[in-house]
Amino acid sequence: MGGVISCFSDADEADRKDQRRRPAGNHLPSLSAEVAAAIGIGSEDRISKGRSRRKGNGEAVLTHEQALAAALLLQQNGGVPGELNFDRSSSLRFPGHGKKRQTLPRSSSSRPPSLTDPVLQPQQLVNQGLKIDNLEIRHFVLVHGGGFGAWCWYKSIALLEDSGFKVSAIDLTGSGISSFNTNKVTSIAEYAKPLTGFLEALGDLDKVILVGHDFGGVCVSYAMEVLPSKVGKAIFICAAMPTTGQNILDMFSEEVSIYTVYIILHIIIHVIWTKFIEELCNGTSVTPPDAGMLDLMRQAQVFVYGNGKDLPPTAIDLDKSLLKELLFNQSPSKDVALALVSMRSIPFAPVLEKLSLTKNYGSVRRFFIETTEDNAIPLQTQQRLCNVNPPERVFQLKGSDHSPFFSKPLTLHKILVEIATMPSN
Repeated sequence: MGGVISCFSDADEADRKDQRRRPAGNHLPSLSAEVAAAIGIGSEDRISKGRSRRKGNGEAVLTHEQALAAALLLQQNGGVPGELNFDRSSSLRFPGHGKKRQTLPRSSSSRPPSLTDPVLQPQQLVNQGLKIDNLEIRHFVLVHGGGFGAWCWYKSIALLEDSGFKVSAIDLTGSGISSFNTNKVTSIAEYAKPLTGFLEALGDLDKVILVGHDFGGVCVSYAMEVLPSKVGKAIFICAAMPTTGQNILDMFSEEVSIYTVYIILHIIIHVIWTKFIEELCNGTSVTPPDAGMLDLMRQAQVFVYGNGKDLPPTAIDLDKSLLKELLFNQSPSKDVALALVSMRSIPFAPVLEKLSLTKNYGSVRRFFIETTEDNAIPLQTQQRLCNVNPPERVFQLKGSDHSPFFSKPLTLHKILVEIATMPSN
């Protein structure tokens, strides 16, 4: 009996008293040997626990209870050390009263944007559902207007290529990055040589969709005449669209007197008055255009006399201080800045040359795109050109200035694609 009593030390007696003082509800569930081993609780821990209680029961009990809680969580999840993934959100680390409230799912239209959301560019929205695999012609050739260059099509090139089309933009002779002296261009054939040379180099069965802007419409018409087998469709964007025997002056003289053409183009005096007298004798009616537009055109044009003042002008320069109002009145400022440092003179000889057009020209499907806010070729003039020489279909670009590839690139792109996808007659 005495031997048994001698086995209890003073420390053991203190432990028993401490356990009697602890409420029954504070006992933590026992751990399996596996879980206890996983968190490092063993016999040595129990011995050190007893020693800790002798030094400071409060701190030791708190530490031990935290370890037990972590072990229970591990046991419930069936995991192993190093593989627990704890949610670090503040709502879980510091839960409110009761269960966490579940939020209703948000629609994509009302929820805030996420970094993981796909970003759709405007051209991707335009091209949604577009299928061009079965198109007979998927190659656009873009021809710039007077003074411009291939550079002006940069937005249209990107949009069309994103749609799956092949795109080529041409620098006409003396334009863009062409090293040829503009003053030396003597004919439409010479001016359009880069275009016709490009078409001639195509395969025997290859066809393209020609797109001409402004004075580029004359070059497109010339290419339709000399190489009709290479052109599947022709699109004129606020462009010159002559009939046979016409030049640029003739296209305007049917609507206004030659004197107003003189104001617009500021051409040689004796040529102007000769034409003017002929029209007066024939009793041609006159419908004068807007005086403000005429004055703007007159002021913007500066004639270059590369062969001397006593000979006809060789080129037309454009006053860059007036270009924004004349050509880019609806265009972004960055595109206007690009144009101001890139535009070149317009060769004058092709302006006076008359085109001879035959059934070759007539065999190609033609389309016209009108620009409603155009200060260079007013809408009234564009509509008259279409009435005199009707294309297959006329489209209208509302809100566009004379440079829709700058001011309305997406709408222009949509129309170009629509024309490209039109089935054959």
